[in-house]
Amino acid sequence: MASYKDQQVHCQPCEEEEGTRHPAHGYCTDCMKHLCKNCFTGHNKQNLSKQHTLLDATRMPKSMQQPSTSKHTDQSDLLNTPCPKHKNEMIKFYCHDHEILLCSVCVTLEPSSCKVDNITNISSNIIDSKEYQDILITANTTLDLYKTTVESVETMAYKSINSLKDALIAIKKYRQEINQRLDELERETEDAANVIEQNNIKCLEEVDKDTPKSLEIVLDKIKQLNTSKLADKLFMEVKLAKQMLKYLQKKTKQLATYDIKEHNFEANESILKQLKQDMSLGAITQKSLKQEEICVKTSKDKKPCWISGMTLLNPDILIIADHKNNAVKMVDIKKQIVSHQLQLDDKPWDVTAISKTELAVTLPEKKEIQFLSISSSTLIKKQTLPVDGRCYGISCHKGIKVVSFVNPAKLQTFNTKDIILKDLDLKHICIEPRYVVCNENYFYVADTENNTVTKLNLNGEVIGCYSCGSDLRGMSLSDDGTVLVCVWDRNIIEEIAEDCSKGEIVLENLNCPYAVCWCNVTKQLYYTCLGEDYPKRNFIHICKLNFRKHV
Repeated sequence: MASYKDQQVHCQPCEEEEGTRHPAHGYCTDCMKHLCKNCFTGHNKQNLSKQHTLLDATRMPKSMQQPSTSKHTDQSDLLNTPCPKHKNEMIKFYCHDHEILLCSVCVTLEPSSCKVDNITNISSNIIDSKEYQDILITANTTLDLYKTTVESVETMAYKSINSLKDALIAIKKYRQEINQRLDELERETEDAANVIEQNNIKCLEEVDKDTPKSLEIVLDKIKQLNTSKLADKLFMEVKLAKQMLKYLQKKTKQLATYDIKEHNFEANESILKQLKQDMSLGAITQKSLKQEEICVKTSKDKKPCWISGMTLLNPDILIIADHKNNAVKMVDIKKQIVSHQLQLDDKPWDVTAISKTELAVTLPEKKEIQFLSISSSTLIKKQTLPVDGRCYGISCHKGIKVVSFVNPAKLQTFNTKDIILKDLDLKHICIEPRYVVCNENYFYVADTENNTVTKLNLNGEVIGCYSCGSDLRGMSLSDDGTVLVCVWDRNIIEEIAEDCSKGEIVLENLNCPYAVCWCNVTKQLYYTCLGEDYPKRNFIHICKLNFRKHV
């Protein structure tokens, strides 16, 4: 009898929860359990099991034995991650509507309209799936970006700490300057008092106290001689007394002219008042170290971006040449997106704006200049201009285009009809003039072999030359003639004076800066970095410069 009861098909949930056995009325293929009539009826009414497949009494297994080695059971046994909300429950379910993992308690709290599945029922397709591949790519990109961001935050934090130390040093120096100035003012006042004192001493020195005494003696002698009737002696003493009287009368007039004053100190109240009014010695000003970035890599790109040239169509639109991906891209600065991408037949190097709707791009390997137009925020290919050499740098001012060539090194200028105006030989000046910028009167050529920036007049005569010392890359020209250049291996962007006489670092601690573009309107600097394995080589960096050294 006992053996029969052990083999009887009964409700497993009732036995597990209540310790009672009720005859089985059906079977759940998902739970892999036999169910009594009540459990069978309510099974599809619960969020946890409403999607399960039920077999009635005619189709259910007739034995309580279950395949203990099934793949389903093994997979279920692996779900041993505790629920963060209900520590004693394991995560075994997934809500498609909210895209969250759930335990059995969480499922009972979910809205009845939610689609909830047992993880073991839906997990089979995850292996080598697109979702699996995407999460790896996204995770790696996110981790790289996070690490780079952490490095950037740490760098900015240390720079901020050091700048505060410098500010405190500046405060002490300013205080010393104030003390020094007050000491100077005190000395000036003391010097003025010393002058007055010396004048007073001089006045005292000019007072003759001996002559009056001598005169008094002579007067007594005169009286005696007059009584004694000694006429000769009296005559001489009277005449002597007259001389002494004249001297004393003159001295009296001289002393009467002296305007000797009493002195008091009247403080300059404005100094003390100003110090009382000012609540501090000065202000510790702040300048954001955070730089904006725009990701310019798109789904069309098969390789990491290699931005070799940039130009501004207007303050809101940046045009970039992506050398490795054979593309020219239009970047919307306000929206911080690539608004359009145009694929070219070959690798572009540099780009310049000819007008508000026209561009020119150099294709050095094809020995061509590709012209583009812009219509409805879309880049469109126009005609090409074959040239007689490997053209790299290109710049345009008022319709006149200047193009730099290597092997041999030269410059050519073109008019608005693309006819050559001048062909300037640069072999005696530079080796690889890969970049050129121009204004109305001058050309500035970047020689990436000699690492020099040379200023030329329109006839090709050298006006000035500046050596960057090491690997020179892209450059940009401001309205005032200041040149900004990327110095690759020194990890800096340098600002070169209009006459190429001197330079000064404006940005440092970069990662192999390559291309640069300056906006005279917004005072913003755009640049790219192409360090090996640098995760942000797909970004345009934006830095606002609030001052210019050589303006």
